[in-house]
Amino acid sequence: MTLHPRDIILFFVVFGLIAATGFFQSWNVALGILNMGLISAIMALGVNMQWGYAGLFNIGVMGFVALGGLGAVLVSMPPVNEAWAAGGLRVIAAIAIGVATIVAALQGMKRLPKGRVNILGVIGILIVGFFIYRAVLDPATAAIEGVNPAATGYLGGLGLPVLLSWPVGGLLAAGAAWAIGKTALGLRSDYLAIATLGIAEIVIAMMKNEDWLSRGVKNVIGIPRPVPYEIDLQNDPSFVERMTSWGFDPVTASSITVKLAYTGLFLVVLIILLWMAQAALASPWGRMMRAIRDNEDAAEAMGKDVTARHLQIFILGSAVCGLAGAMMTTLDGQLTPGTYQPLRFTFLVWVMVIVGGSGNNFGAVLGGFLIWYLWVMVEPFGASLIGFVTSGMADGTWLKEHLLESAAHMRLLTMGLILLLVLRFSPRGLIPER
Repeated sequence: MTLHPRDIILFFVVFGLIAATGFFQSWNVALGILNMGLISAIMALGVNMQWGYAGLFNIGVMGFVALGGLGAVLVSMPPVNEAWAAGGLRVIAAIAIGVATIVAALQGMKRLPKGRVNILGVIGILIVGFFIYRAVLDPATAAIEGVNPAATGYLGGLGLPVLLSWPVGGLLAAGAAWAIGKTALGLRSDYLAIATLGIAEIVIAMMKNEDWLSRGVKNVIGIPRPVPYEIDLQNDPSFVERMTSWGFDPVTASSITVKLAYTGLFLVVLIILLWMAQAALASPWGRMMRAIRDNEDAAEAMGKDVTARHLQIFILGSAVCGLAGAMMTTLDGQLTPGTYQPLRFTFLVWVMVIVGGSGNNFGAVLGGFLIWYLWVMVEPFGASLIGFVTSGMADGTWLKEHLLESAAHMRLLTMGLILLLVLRFSPRGLIPER
């Protein structure tokens, strides 16, 4: 699948809009849009693998993105030794008890006599295991959260380089996708959507409430960077001298330099993923996935294991979303579970895939850049437009006040309008699958 001249023009238009923001507004703003556009494009690639390749309707994207962000914390943050001494080993013991309970219940289902004895036995194992698990876990988490709760109150991470957390975030999301897929992929598409949304909400609720793991709504700040800090560049005499000699303000130049460093890292990841996704789509495996998407019954009649292939692509797409989540948390420098909202991490990514062109990796990437640019820029543009329209109205009139207060909703109006226009005039997206 190659880019046609029209597709290249569309990419030039989107990057031209971002460049225009740099020339006429601020290069810091333009690079910020570009960096989040790169991350959004990676998220859109993950969803496109699930929907565009296999027709899996996953609306729990934010759960996998959040797990990726948690991976960044667990890998890169330094361990809190006092918290580990207070209850770390007991938490590990509680997790081991929980896993042992599940294994025992599964063995009970296989080995106990069928019928009432089997049901009662499995229920009994789960109830006893649950109470033992809570008896060990609750005192341990209370002790951990009591260790300097204003600054820590959690176990911390492994203190490893933050770049290692990106693949780990993908692995966490892949593990969750395997567990979800083993139970939910047998459901019909609409029930699968409900199941993934519900599980995503469970993941977010866990991260908000389990302070010992991720500090909950108190947030984890100060996540290490893979690039220099602005203040370090500003205190570097050689950097300051070089920027001054080139006619740049060292403070502004330091911020732009850091953003460009992030751009380079994110661009490398996107190119590698796009190349792998294109190679997979053009392979016999990719043709098999599209055949399953188009007609599951016919593919199954040809001897294809539809459920196994669905599980495979569900794990791969979720891992890519988890990777993007770890990258975004690294860019932000903090983990804020309260910001993982369906509007941003599910609806918006789906709009990117639909507008860009589902089933086409380049279309998903284009949609990621375009929709994120509009998401950022529409609100200030809308406020300026409404201010211009109402400039001739008398101050204090109800209509003027109502219009000015409605400027904040321009984002949602624009997203809905773009989605309607694309579905009407280009229902297969701006760069459709060919």
